[in-house]
Amino acid sequence: MAKTNFEKRGWGNEEAMKPFNDYLSYETRRQFFGKTANGLGAAALASVLGPSQFGQAAGSAGGGDGHMPYHFAPKAKRAIYMFMSGAPSQIDMWDPKPKMAEWYDKDLPDEIRNGQRLTTMTSKQKRFPVAPSIYKFAKHGQCGTEVSELLPHTAKIVDDIAVVRSMWTEAINHDPAITYIQTGNQIPGRPSLGAWLSYGLGSENENLPGFVVLNSTWSSKRDAQALYQRLWGAGFLPSKHQGVALRSQGDPVLYLSDPNGVSRDVRRTMLDGLNALNEKHFDAVGDPETHTRISQYEMAFRMQSSVPELTDLSDEPKHILDMYGPDVTTPGTFAYNCLLSRRMAERGVRFTQIFHRGWDQHGNLTGDLPLQCGDVDQPSAALVKDLKMRGMLDDTLVVWGGEFGRTIYCQGGLSKTNYGRDHHPRSFSVWMAGAGVKGGTVYGETDDFCYNITKDPVHIRDLNATILHLLGLDHSRFSVKHKGLDVKLTGVEEAHVVKGILS
Repeated sequence: MAKTNFEKRGWGNEEAMKPFNDYLSYETRRQFFGKTANGLGAAALASVLGPSQFGQAAGSAGGGDGHMPYHFAPKAKRAIYMFMSGAPSQIDMWDPKPKMAEWYDKDLPDEIRNGQRLTTMTSKQKRFPVAPSIYKFAKHGQCGTEVSELLPHTAKIVDDIAVVRSMWTEAINHDPAITYIQTGNQIPGRPSLGAWLSYGLGSENENLPGFVVLNSTWSSKRDAQALYQRLWGAGFLPSKHQGVALRSQGDPVLYLSDPNGVSRDVRRTMLDGLNALNEKHFDAVGDPETHTRISQYEMAFRMQSSVPELTDLSDEPKHILDMYGPDVTTPGTFAYNCLLSRRMAERGVRFTQIFHRGWDQHGNLTGDLPLQCGDVDQPSAALVKDLKMRGMLDDTLVVWGGEFGRTIYCQGGLSKTNYGRDHHPRSFSVWMAGAGVKGGTVYGETDDFCYNITKDPVHIRDLNATILHLLGLDHSRFSVKHKGLDVKLTGVEEAHVVKGILS
């Protein structure tokens, strides 16, 4: 009987297939074909080197997890991102518009709005009256950056920060907008920025996660936009790269403490038994997520020692505690989380994200905004000063901002002392400090109504590209194969590193 092409190539011979069978024993069918996208030569090399050696060879230039080498020397070793969920009002904090005083209660000109999409909260308004900010701005530092009176502590560090006044996004509602800036896509399911960094660069501390999330309490009101775990999720990346959220009450991580009657030795024995069962499951099924589960159990065991030490502030001197403000010793406050983020940076945590909610001021802005600023102003400034005092600001990137801005026109009732503002994606402000950032910089400009960008627009893709750049990664080359596509944090549209704020 004539041999088939399959047999002629030796694929029906058990001995010929052995290298590939050895390799396949570590992969599912889908993962095998994904990894052989560059040809069978890659599979042959993997079978010779072994999967772990093959992965290390690919990442030998720098990536701590072996997934991705640095594309160039990084300025930052780690990043801390303070996210103001709900959209802080740039007009009242970072982007002064003194000419608006003479426009009080006048209608926003149609040529300024230019047919912009509105939310359902103001689309039915008969008028769009201009609401000038009631807060005074003044120049600070050697650079002369203008900052609102709401931020007296941050005003003292303007020589160390770069304020970007020309941020913009397409999303006009909170959940899509936060999902967009966190994951690069308005549709849920993509990996978050922190997960990308954990996947690409790994961790510098085997006893703490590479990506930690801290959710803060807030002062302005009882209700705020919800934050979903997918905002710090791993998406299609291995689940070990998702953010670990520390709790403010009880154990910082669930089940961190051993139950009554269970010693650490007993816990170790139980874990060894569980790992053995998982290894058997892996041998039978070949799903790499099983090894992820094993590594997460091991991390949880190590965190039983590392997390209590991390969260014990008794070794912090009084002058440091005073610098962060009176709330610093209360778990869950923004001040406590800022200090905790510095302690994590010292211990090699790659990416820390601090969320602070309650910035959605559609009404009573002058009642709520001062409370919100009171929560974050002193701790934000203290974090930058603390890192600088320790010589860590040179290799730590700090980011502060929200998902979009707020309108110059008033939502609801307008008075000389109070007003509300709707969502505004066309322009808003963020600031950055630390590794590779040119302090004392104001980048970008908006028109007199703080409505349209007139100079140096920065899309949220550009912001994420810049963060990756400072951490040594080229956003255009940092991708993962998913469903046949090369998926990137910055998506398929063009993105640019914001070189004007880099030192």
